[in-house]
Amino acid sequence: MEAITSIPEIRQKVRALKQEGKSVAFVPTMGALHEGHLSLFRLAKEHADEVVVSIYVNPEQFAPDEDFEEYPRALDDDLKKCEEEGMAAVFAPSDKIMYPGEQFLSIEIDELNEYMDGSSRPGFFEGILLVVNKLFNIIDPDIAVFGQKDVQQFRILQTMVDEFNHDVELLMGPIKRANDGLALSSRNAYLNDEQRKLAPGLYRSLRYVAKQIDDGAKNVDLLVEHQKNELEAKGFKIDYLNVFSFEKMMPVQDLKKDSKYILAGAVYLGETRLIDNLIIEK
Repeated sequence: MEAITSIPEIRQKVRALKQEGKSVAFVPTMGALHEGHLSLFRLAKEHADEVVVSIYVNPEQFAPDEDFEEYPRALDDDLKKCEEEGMAAVFAPSDKIMYPGEQFLSIEIDELNEYMDGSSRPGFFEGILLVVNKLFNIIDPDIAVFGQKDVQQFRILQTMVDEFNHDVELLMGPIKRANDGLALSSRNAYLNDEQRKLAPGLYRSLRYVAKQIDDGAKNVDLLVEHQKNELEAKGFKIDYLNVFSFEKMMPVQDLKKDSKYILAGAVYLGETRLIDNLIIEK
């Protein structure tokens, strides 16, 4: 496996693979790799001959008061995991490589970022679109794989691919969970022991609401408010918890047949922000 830091070298590597007649999948990450990332690598290997991974903590998606400096970084360990998983190459650029000078262009988003994480983290998805657009142009993959835990990200990137005519197929891998149901995340490392015991409560609340909906419950607002109260009583601070349309990521009250929805929540335990979601198909 090659660990590559320059744009010309990673382009040359991918072109060489394609010249051999191989298809190339791409999995962008911010490192601090865990089993959730590895499951995406394995899904990518099922759909392509070779897999390229990027490891880059993108400053453009962090607000000034967020955890860019504290975000866990473990490049040596990450490279070892990538090699063990049989990745063809890892692209691990520096900020100077990705953003060599002042940026004069940006990407704006309408509607799809008004709620969920887009509402809570202004500029977050614009920063993601910027870096993924650059990475797609650099890597030129046939397939790109993202995780369902960041389902709003996937939906917005899917729109970017469609509207900007990127020649890449997107795949969404299922959420990988710990034995107690907690969605795996690099930020879980911030949790202390007591918070870690409480953390699966978000998933349990989502499952409860999903079951009630599946059993025919009509008053979604009442269900959601009840679970918000339950979580707050246990020490969670609610950022959002609701049912959203899959198409536009907007809150819904009435669930219609033959439609797709996202039951999603974001909460804080102390300073640690946790997100999770379930996809509901009526």
